[in-house]
Amino acid sequence: MASTLSEESRDSLQIVLPGDLLPATESSFNEDSASAPIIKLGPGLQPLQDDTISAVKAGVLKHAEVGNRWWVESNQRRYVAAPGESVIGVVVGKTVEHYKVDIGAAQTALLGVLAFEGASKRNKPNHEIGTLLYCRISLANKDMEAELECMNPTTGKSDGYGDLKGGFVFKTSLGLARRLLDPKTLILRILGQHIPFETAVGMNGKVWINSANAKHTILICNAIKNSEFLSQEECVTMVKGLVDRL
Repeated sequence: MASTLSEESRDSLQIVLPGDLLPATESSFNEDSASAPIIKLGPGLQPLQDDTISAVKAGVLKHAEVGNRWWVESNQRRYVAAPGESVIGVVVGKTVEHYKVDIGAAQTALLGVLAFEGASKRNKPNHEIGTLLYCRISLANKDMEAELECMNPTTGKSDGYGDLKGGFVFKTSLGLARRLLDPKTLILRILGQHIPFETAVGMNGKVWINSANAKHTILICNAIKNSEFLSQEECVTMVKGLVDRL
């Protein structure tokens, strides 16, 4: 039987279980007004026929003000594609119209050859099997392969999407990958104070790092993995210790 989240839990960490309902006062999902804010549901949430939203997995209820997006964060093993998320994938196959990209989900995703900035029928990008790509999920459904694009659909510009040349990619937990994209998570900023590097974080638990040399890359990868269960102060101490040993 579904249970509604308590009022006290709204001011603290919100743990939800399958069947819990998202409070209507927070989601504004029950508002019929044309001015009601549009919300986007991410992994772990599902709309019901009575215009309520139910959790379908256990985890921490999260909300991003940008785009009014709600999702349930949990450390599940397999990534489940959701529209609008950025992912890192590897080209594993190609046809005339699509690339097949492994993003770590149950099925490979499809990336259209024209889903790139400036791409046309006469000017198509040519990515070989094994190419590492930073993509955006444009369409996702549990009954079909996810569709990808390497550009911002609003502007038509790449905005950082595309092939990732050089560098090193490693896998983290899905929870850590999402936290790395949160401005409140400072581990990347702390590392940047000591070592210059480029990074791309995929919500499918893959992180790409590109730095000046292999020692810096290994240090950054180890620091990111070690930061998962550390506080901000502990991260500062940990990074300082790693840098001092270079």
